Amino acid sequence: MPVTSLFPRLEPLLPGVSKPIQYVGGELNATVKDWDDVSVRWALMYPDAYEVGLPNQGVQILYEVLNERDWILAERTYAVMADMEAVMRENGVEQFTVDAHRPVRAFDVLGISFATELGYTNMLTALDLAGIALHSKDRTEDDPVVLAGGHSAFNPEPIADFVDAAVLGDGEEIVLAISDIIREFKAEGSPGGREELLFRFAATGGIYVPRFHDVSYLPDGRIEKVVPNRAGVPWRVTKHTLMDLDSWPYPKAPLVPLAETVHERYSVEIFRGCTRGCRFCQAGMITRPVRERSIETIGSMVQNGLEKSGYQEVGLLSLSSADHTEIGEVAKQLGDRYEGTNTSLSLPSTRVDAFNIALANEFSRNGRRSGLTFAPEGGSERLRKVINKMVTEEDLVRTVTAAYSHGWRQVKLYFMCGLPTETDEDVMQIGELAKRVIEVGREVSGRRDIRCTVSIGGFVPKPHTPFQWASQLDHETTDERLRKLRASVQSDKRFGRAIGFRYHDGKPGIVEGLLSRGDRRVGRIIEAVWRDGGRFDGWSENFSYERWRAMTVEALADEVVDLDWYTTREREHDEVLPWDHLDSGLDKDWLWEDWEDAIDPDGPVEVDDCRWTPCFDCGVCPELDLEIQVGPTGKTLLPLTVV
Repeated sequence: MPVTSLFPRLEPLLPGVSKPIQYVGGELNATVKDWDDVSVRWALMYPDAYEVGLPNQGVQILYEVLNERDWILAERTYAVMADMEAVMRENGVEQFTVDAHRPVRAFDVLGISFATELGYTNMLTALDLAGIALHSKDRTEDDPVVLAGGHSAFNPEPIADFVDAAVLGDGEEIVLAISDIIREFKAEGSPGGREELLFRFAATGGIYVPRFHDVSYLPDGRIEKVVPNRAGVPWRVTKHTLMDLDSWPYPKAPLVPLAETVHERYSVEIFRGCTRGCRFCQAGMITRPVRERSIETIGSMVQNGLEKSGYQEVGLLSLSSADHTEIGEVAKQLGDRYEGTNTSLSLPSTRVDAFNIALANEFSRNGRRSGLTFAPEGGSERLRKVINKMVTEEDLVRTVTAAYSHGWRQVKLYFMCGLPTETDEDVMQIGELAKRVIEVGREVSGRRDIRCTVSIGGFVPKPHTPFQWASQLDHETTDERLRKLRASVQSDKRFGRAIGFRYHDGKPGIVEGLLSRGDRRVGRIIEAVWRDGGRFDGWSENFSYERWRAMTVEALADEVVDLDWYTTREREHDEVLPWDHLDSGLDKDWLWEDWEDAIDPDGPVEVDDCRWTPCFDCGVCPELDLEIQVGPTGKTLLPLTVV
């Protein structure tokens, strides 16, 4: 039976809400299929506003991968703003997709991609608006499978009550495998109903179904064990790793929004994974190993993406784009191809030790010379060794000297506050480093209009990293250290006006820490916050620490654990962590050894990038039966025609 569009009921309501264009769909390269011509139907959600969610690379890739199959339909849905939520509730309009405005509850799967844990409350809003029971155990045969993915799905325990399943790692292949299981199940007449479908997922070993694992706790609140409660369900769930990126050159036809979004560019992921070994970096740890796209595929993706979208900026994305073994040739040959056009190239934040002026000049050929961004992360050299960010002060000074002497006027530096073993002095060193950057800039350029922006984020320990055992710094200490730093810099009349500061207070980081390392008991807190009005917690204007703190006290009133237990407490080696049954490929003993190297009383031990050194036995490559991919290939962008 065809599913009726909700748009006739929705359209009259749009003049009464802000930014109504975000709800109408109709983007260039969007896909709308006939409901009855397919056998499997996906609703893909990024749990944030349209302007944030539409450019998300992960959702765009899966949207294309699924819709390329003639037997699968995929549409998109996003979190609705508060005014729209109120109007929908008042008029009985359900959560809808933007492609054909079909009700989300009618789909087979609601796949939610979590880039951050602060999107959890938005998921509950969407479920409730869709008419889907919040708790997995209460859902009926008419409800879609609620599936979590993305980086935050590597510890889905805080949302275990709300999702039916979760997948770890790359999504391109697993979404097709899930679709195959659903198609076969439906063709058989759906024997055994919802429970049987979820069991078929779990039996693969690559899809986590929380209801098939039981968690028990020790008297002191720690986890005793996590065990399967049904025969045929594996003890551990493995992540998915796409090895040949050249075979999956997505997005081929990027979505071009009608409304303004946070990124207006065509993005090409030039490689996936990172083995630099920064101990705080979950993304680098869970996406191992490094897999590069070839220079030929990058060239053809850029050419095709620009033709299909009309964008005038290309972002070459990865966790450390300047580490691509052929980045120099990629930049030069793309620069040659698009010189004289309105097309500009951009790199995200660049490692200090991977930057060079020749590369920067290639990316500013068309006259767009924006500021340069680097991420030393730690203020002092000692702290950078703790986090394995092997960048010295001299490396940074040498790099910014070259940049300022070649015409750049603005540099942005990223740091973190609250890193393990950090002291007040480490944080104050951030100011000294910024002052030195201004000083050398003025010296080599002979100008006084040199600027340095210091952006500081709070450190949050993440699962599947060497710092997963670390205690988190309380928000009072974080705020006091940042207050001292700002006062110190602003009081220096030589540099104060040339250095800008951007930072949030420490409270959002504490809540993120609660959610990132939480167990199933944290789900009660999330639900309580949502019922109390929590929405868009990743937006500073909506975030309420007081609400989260109060709801934590209320939800955990009968437990021996509290907010500090989840955040500022250091874990021991033998503690069962909530995500230990979810296999990211990393060996837990190796992570512990790296944690010990970081806090070694004789001084932190640094670890090199294993792409260029002997293996450090992190566990990923033997687990996947592979070797790290290393270039260069010596090939060129083909066909290399000047536009």
